[in-house]
Amino acid sequence: MKLVVAVVQDQDSNRLSNALTKNNFRATKLASTGGFLRSGNTTFIVGTEDSKIPQLLDIIKDNCRSREQMVSPVSPLGGNADSYIPYPIEVEVGGATVFVLPIEQFHHF
Repeated sequence: MKLVVAVVQDQDSNRLSNALTKNNFRATKLASTGGFLRSGNTTFIVGTEDSKIPQLLDIIKDNCRSREQMVSPVSPLGGNADSYIPYPIEVEVGGATVFVLPIEQFHHF
């Protein structure tokens, strides 16, 4: 048994949620916020059998894509201004960050 935690950009959230449901994966969705860009994310938590991990990872990979986006950095408040970039920069956002964790026990009451 494995616990999969997938952090995806909000733009990919509905597409991934629908694909998981269509493929009979149960998932818990949590609203989350990224620390670097402070933008909206969705964290999916899925418990599944070891044998289904490749299929689950393929679904996540197929429904969460990375993209380029222009962002205006937040100015440092009381922080170090030496590393502050005062103009918009292009960064890669999206995709999915996925953690696969072993589960010692699973109970459903």
